[in-house]
Amino acid sequence: MPSPATETLLSSQMASHLQIHFSREVTVQLAFECRLLANKVYLGLSPGSCNLKFNVRGDAGLCPTVKNILLLDSEGKRVAVKYYSDDWPTNNAKLAFEKFVFNKTMKTNARTEAEVTLLENNVIIYKFVQDLHFFVTGGDDENELILASVLQGFFDAVTLLLRSNVDKREALENLDLILLCLDEIVDGGLILETNGSLIAEKVTSHSMDADAPLSEQTLTQAWATAREHLTRTLLK
Repeated sequence: MPSPATETLLSSQMASHLQIHFSREVTVQLAFECRLLANKVYLGLSPGSCNLKFNVRGDAGLCPTVKNILLLDSEGKRVAVKYYSDDWPTNNAKLAFEKFVFNKTMKTNARTEAEVTLLENNVIIYKFVQDLHFFVTGGDDENELILASVLQGFFDAVTLLLRSNVDKREALENLDLILLCLDEIVDGGLILETNGSLIAEKVTSHSMDADAPLSEQTLTQAWATAREHLTRTLLK
């Protein structure tokens, strides 16, 4: 039987104070400041500031991931969604999941603060504002605090970008900004940023770059410009 505890020092990018205790599951207690090597992830959790518990099964990694981010209206219809998992392989499966999550949470009181629920082996953090419902989904072994930080970052960024007019009409009129917002928060399931002010600042800079001639834009900027023009055309 393995020893009851093993202490391991992580590299500076994924630092510090890792204690692994062996039982039926491996419980990892982590107090850390997490930065991914690509200079993209910053969760702002300084060593000693909090203790996070991850249940690690099999070969699961230490880097937290997000399965999807949903922004629905008060009827459960899509405003903006982004999926990062193959758990829902078809559009019909995604729509069914969105309806299921909406129906299960619509009667809860998630307007004063975010709430958490476990549905179909997924941890879901959600918050309602006006006629908009915000959701962040992770696996059942993900840490709720980290998922909550993603939700809060998304909500704070949207609030800034919509100038505190957080409702469906304003969201649809600025859908291009919300989509860029999602791109700045998560990429391929990996968390890039959770600070709402920084997210909004990056989205705003993309929007300013979009005013430049196409010949002077990078491929990413040109794609964002094309998407913005398409979105505005659809909303007319």
